[in-house]
Amino acid sequence: MQHVTHGFGPVWDSRSQVLILGSMPSLMSRKAGFYYMFPRNRFWPVLAALFDSPVPEPDPDVRRRFTLEHHIALWDVIQECDIHGASDASITNVIPTDISSILTAAPIRTVFTTGRKAGQLYTRYCQPALDAIGLDIPMVNLPSTSPANAAKSLDDLIADYVPIKAALEA
Repeated sequence: MQHVTHGFGPVWDSRSQVLILGSMPSLMSRKAGFYYMFPRNRFWPVLAALFDSPVPEPDPDVRRRFTLEHHIALWDVIQECDIHGASDASITNVIPTDISSILTAAPIRTVFTTGRKAGQLYTRYCQPALDAIGLDIPMVNLPSTSPANAAKSLDDLIADYVPIKAALEA
């Protein structure tokens, strides 16, 4: 078990309309200082398919531009925690991220969480904090794009992630 700190901030701007939240970045993502940088994670291929675009190269600046061009904000539910490797199941001693700063500054319509654990942690930590300040933004829990979620094919994940595009087109 290791205590980890997120290590980098959110991606968003004043045009962001959806917020996608993971749980905690993997070691590879923390080293790169950007989201979903593990090469076998299917997050970027899924988003590329949704927008009929090539998969953005694994460069943080390129991926940052891709998300902002599509009005997507990225962050994670956890700011600090104890975790074993990249196992969401092992997460304990959570210090949640204060996502209200984005939600009060950008026109976010929907929050999406990636993976069961991110959804559970959002419901436990983020939702009560947002309720307390009167923010009522719907949350949709999506399946994990991690290679550990082998039950889902890339095509399955693309279909599961269509609500992101629908929220952007609403």
